[in-house]
Amino acid sequence: MQYELDDNIYEVIIVRKNNKNIYVRVDNNLKICVTCNKFTSNMEILNLLDRNKKALKKMINNRVKQNERSEEFYYFGKIYDIIIMPTIDEIDVVDKYIYVKDEKMLSKWITKEINKIFLEHYEYWYSHFSERIPYYRLRFRNMKTRWGVCNKKSKTITLNTNLFKYDIDCLDYVIVHELSHLIHFDHSKDFWNLVFKNYPNYKQVKKLLK
Repeated sequence: MQYELDDNIYEVIIVRKNNKNIYVRVDNNLKICVTCNKFTSNMEILNLLDRNKKALKKMINNRVKQNERSEEFYYFGKIYDIIIMPTIDEIDVVDKYIYVKDEKMLSKWITKEINKIFLEHYEYWYSHFSERIPYYRLRFRNMKTRWGVCNKKSKTITLNTNLFKYDIDCLDYVIVHELSHLIHFDHSKDFWNLVFKNYPNYKQVKKLLK
């Protein structure tokens, strides 16, 4: 099935299960994926898409931005060209170029930078936090749906390694967000007031991660 939106034709992939609700997402290939009840008709799906055009446009635009970011090499918000030079032994960053021996060297360098910079910023915000909070161990992991996770049971805060692609302000916001959960383990008004207290421009930065 196909769906037209703003003069563009999108393929609609339908997966019918025993779901009570209908779920819509846009995949990396800009296909509209619909998961629904096995009795849901194509017409019902089309009507649903028509009623939610604004949300669907936003989903498509977000996916396009994510695809563009994955194609370019971003290092804390800036785009760099990766230059492969088999003759060099150490990474060299000059202007908008990163010179590496091979992909393996680049991967090791990214991991090292993540560990170093994420930890430095975590330590800074922990020491400057407005409230007295316990110290949680820091972890890093590639996550698809969350920028950070605060786990009270294991006393750890996990940051999404993909934050290294975004402006450093995004990393700081996520850290403050997770530290605030050590006081308010929810997203109540008190929680957001605490985030604001420690990071007043969080709303502007939060938009960059959507």
